[in-house]
Amino acid sequence: MLWAQEGTECPCCSPEYRSFDFWIGEWEVTLADGSPVGTNHIESMQDSCLLQEHWKSARPGFTGTSFTYYNGESGQWEQLWVDNSGTILKLTGGRHGNAMVLASDPVPGPEGTSVINRITWTLAEDGSVRQLWEVLSDGDVVQVLFDGYYRKAGG
Repeated sequence: MLWAQEGTECPCCSPEYRSFDFWIGEWEVTLADGSPVGTNHIESMQDSCLLQEHWKSARPGFTGTSFTYYNGESGQWEQLWVDNSGTILKLTGGRHGNAMVLASDPVPGPEGTSVINRITWTLAEDGSVRQLWEVLSDGDVVQVLFDGYYRKAGG
């Protein structure tokens, strides 16, 4: 494990650590039909080593936070999501073209099956971001839990 980066002015400034910077900002989040689902504030912290998410749903009282970071040892991005309903989600993955794709390890699903949660953030040419949360069973999408469109707040 790396403890100290002596002599390194910005240990998290290499391209690998910056490949999810497109998600940083103040966002208004809608469904495809334009109906609002919430707001999200994503900030870079710890000298660009961490992205922290602050989600506030349009549904009163629902909030969530994630910590997302590039793990230099594993060469993967990791995210830990916790919300005020008690949901905890741990994801890993990486950048593929204009998208960040993170997925969970298999978790128990309905009727004794195991499923994988996969979330994809896709950067559009206009700077907006689509977040698609899918549930997969045996590699097939069996459910879409969220399909949101991020547009810069006030933009």
